Amino acid sequence: MSRTLPSAAYTDPGRTQEASTSGTSQDITKLQKDTLDAALRVDQAGEVAANYIYMGQLAVLGRDRTVGPLIQHRVRPTILWQVAKVAGFGLGALTALMGKEAAMACTEAVETVIGEHYDDQLKELNEMKSSHPSISLLKDVIREFRDDELEHLDTAVEYHSQRAPAHALLSTVVGGGCKMAIELCKRF
Repeated sequence: MSRTLPSAAYTDPGRTQEASTSGTSQDITKLQKDTLDAALRVDQAGEVAANYIYMGQLAVLGRDRTVGPLIQHRVRPTILWQVAKVAGFGLGALTALMGKEAAMACTEAVETVIGEHYDDQLKELNEMKSSHPSISLLKDVIREFRDDELEHLDTAVEYHSQRAPAHALLSTVVGGGCKMAIELCKRF
């Protein structure tokens, strides 16, 4: 028996009875709506960028039987998809050209920042006093995404991300870029 993931409310709405996926209710505050807007905008762009990082890595390392199967693809639409595609693919391909360990270091840095970002979103949402189902559903979806990202982080470390040349520098640059992208996506 397969379990239904929280994100299925958005990706497969026919399988859920969640009314909260059909629109934003008028009974949430402006702060709650603004928080939902920012969280969804950032998470959507981040998921697209992550997919294109993996696509860039796959383009370079896909024929490598030890790395190719590790790269997963999940496509989620976003209004920032063109930027996310180019930046993500470029980052994935560039780090893959640097070697398997650098590709894994890229994944480690991205997933670390994104995992922390999801934790921050959960803290912010937990501080909201709302019984609206969209808040509860979003928290479940964010937990699902965070756990998925942390699995990718563990895989990257398992596949020697920390052996990458200039690991600390690479992690700092990639992580800083992710943090900048998060802040930009919050605003646009």
